[in-house]
Parts: sequence; C-alpha cells; structure tokens
Amino acid sequence: MAVRPLIGVSTYLEASARWGVWDLETALLPAGYPRLVQSAGGVAAMLPPDDPAHAAAAVARVDGLVIAGGEDVEPVRYGAAPEQRSGPPNQARDSWELALIDAALASGTPLLGICRGMQLLNVALGGTLVQHLEGHAAEKGVFGSHPVKPVPGTRYASIVPDEGHVPTYHHQAVDRLGRNLVASAYAADGTVEAVELPGLAWVLGVQWHPEMGVDVRVMRALVEASGPPRAH
Repeated sequence: MAVRPLIGVSTYLEASARWGVWDLETALLPAGYPRLVQSAGGVAAMLPPDDPAHAAAAVARVDGLVIAGGEDVEPVRYGAAPEQRSGPPNQARDSWELALIDAALASGTPLLGICRGMQLLNVALGGTLVQHLEGHAAEKGVFGSHPVKPVPGTRYASIVPDEGHVPTYHHQAVDRLGRNLVASAYAADGTVEAVELPGLAWVLGVQWHPEMGVDVRVMRALVEASGPPRAH
C-alpha cells in the first residue's frame, strides 16, 4: 500500500480550552484541517508553536506544509501601526509560522497558506495587509460565501479553472504583494483571494477556508506535490 504524504499543519496555542473536567492551556486545530488533508490523500501532523530555531528541523520531517488560519498578523511585522479594528497580536505564533514559511521556502517544501496563512506568506515576503475590510465574513463566528475568479495561466487556475463560491471568514487581506508573489484569484470586489510563487516551487495561498467546504482540489494539489514521501 502506498505511503501517504505527511502534511504538517500549524496550530493554535490557546491559554484556555475546556473538555470534560479540564480547563487547560491547549494546542488545538479545527478538525476541518486534518479531515481535508486526509480526504486529499495525506496524513496530517500538528505543528504547535515552538522555538523558531526548530522550524527548519520540523519542516525537514514533513512532505508538505499548511499554515492554518487564525488571528490577525501583528501589524509591526509589515511595518504598520495597529488600527482600531486589528485583533490582539499572537507574537509566539507569528514568529513560529514565519520561521516555518522561511524554512519551507528555503527547502522547496510544498506550502499552502490558508486565510491568515496566506496573509503571513505575503508578509514573510515583504508584503503588506489591509487591516480591515467589509463583506468577507457573514457575522461573528459564522462563515460566509462568495465567488472567487481564478486568473488564467496561474497554478491556481490549473487546479481550479472555474469560478466558484468559497467559504470565507476574514476581515484582513493582501494589500501590497510580497516579493515575486502573483495574485492568482480575485473576489468580485477586487480583493486578492489567492497568491502564488511562479516557478518550480509549489507555493500557494488562498484567502478562504477550504477546510470548511467540500472542495478538496487545492489540498489534493498540495498532497500530490508533496509525494512520494521524502526520506527523513
């Protein structure tokens, strides 16, 4: 039986989470992420925040990497002052995930950024973010839906050639693109909905949440790019 590629997924580290009789600091990940990896043919491994110096070693042990959604990126990371509606920073997670991204880019490990993950990829490459926009979240704690149109000739368009609705929940977005990144999908209001690095490396970011939908094409493309598994 073929060995399924190991896909590392960055995770939250929360000060408090409850289950059973427990209320403890917890490393957690919404179940949609591992389910999507599994549905796409991979095995999911959680990568909770750690010393950034360990990021290269972590990336060396996986076949592909997903930077998951979550909190707003701290504006200082892209040279901006926080605006009123920017969320509180999570410095430990920012530092860890930026180090994971740097390690993946340096090693050529296939990389998918989801929502915050796409924004952080853009920041890692010197880009900036819009700190607040309207219309991309239905209401607090509720995912919305809107159409996304691929840019012809891009990697994303080769994976998802058709315009379609995607699950969305974000209030920040790409402003200035980072080094060498190209926009590969847009929303109707002009918001950048996917970015990628052209060339041999498989690097893609999507602004929506594929783990909240049924379309596995983007994750399957990452898993396929990540296999067969490398020797570790």
